Amino acid sequence: MTDQDRPAQRNSSMALERLRIIVDQLNVEGVEQLPTERELCETIGVGRRAVRRALEVLETEGKIWRRQGAGTFIGSEPARPEKQIETLHENSNMLEVMEVRLQIEPVLARLAALRANASDIAAMRELADRVSKADDMDSRELWDSALHRAIARAANNTLFLALFDVVDRVRQDTAWRHVREALRTRDSLTLYRSQHTDIIKAIGDRDPIAAEKAMRSHLLALQERLLFQSATEATDAD
Repeated sequence: MTDQDRPAQRNSSMALERLRIIVDQLNVEGVEQLPTERELCETIGVGRRAVRRALEVLETEGKIWRRQGAGTFIGSEPARPEKQIETLHENSNMLEVMEVRLQIEPVLARLAALRANASDIAAMRELADRVSKADDMDSRELWDSALHRAIARAANNTLFLALFDVVDRVRQDTAWRHVREALRTRDSLTLYRSQHTDIIKAIGDRDPIAAEKAMRSHLLALQERLLFQSATEATDAD
């Protein structure tokens, strides 16, 4: 470290020490937001660089949080569901996704059998046809997702549809798409087409029990292949 660096280090350390006192005092007073960086510089008597470094330390410790354009606030950053959704794929896995799908989508199929109109069912049949004719990963993923969403939308429940969209967004992680594609075989694709047909037929027949059962059978077949793949990978790793 050069002599030139030492004053900057002392300034940053002093700024951090003073900022801890300021944050604690404001917290006791019930103040939620810190003054601006310029005001803090004047209060502490150091440069803006030292203040910014000290603020970074406090943010890392969870004592403050910052939002661009709004300022610096005392305490931990409030939960932001939309931010958590963006990173769900990093903290989840495909088997967790299948567990959630098995809880949601059979119910959506049952409700769709009770609430879908003729145009909803016609759209499902068109989408199922597009899935069966898809000849590459991108188009298969696109139309399969669209078909399942059409069923979810036909359930006519806004909250359920929002939950479906969250799960489907997580499911579309690029790495997972490639794993699913690797699991697709001629036999599995034939089975999935048949299952799609069964689901839509039950919805068209207004048979909620059959629709729920058909959707569950479809998702269990997907889950079984994922479990088999996971077990194979674990064995290979050993």
